[in-house]
Amino acid sequence: MGNSPHKLFYKGTDNDFVIFVDDANLFARYKKGDKTIPLIDIVSIFKVFINRQGGVDGILDEASKQDLNNNFGTSNIDQVIKIILDKGSDKSSSDFATQENSRNDSLGAGNTGN
Repeated sequence: MGNSPHKLFYKGTDNDFVIFVDDANLFARYKKGDKTIPLIDIVSIFKVFINRQGGVDGILDEASKQDLNNNFGTSNIDQVIKIILDKGSDKSSSDFATQENSRNDSLGAGNTGN
């Protein structure tokens, strides 16, 4: 699963939420039922991010307590992270490094810029 943090995506009722999982192996153990693992060992940053544009990619802001209350029924960050760990989907492949990008957009059709 690689060494870089994984995006864990959760589709909320109003907005989409993302947390970052630092240790994919611990996350896999957690998903299989090992709830003794401390959350701080699984997540890379103890914050929940919101994407108001929808989806996993885009600009992520830290979710407010109101955002968390509206979508999860609580603003307790521990409980929200547990919900996302349990019900979220791993979007580690949604990364700029894995997307195919155009190699030469600035030059256009034969225009060298001179």
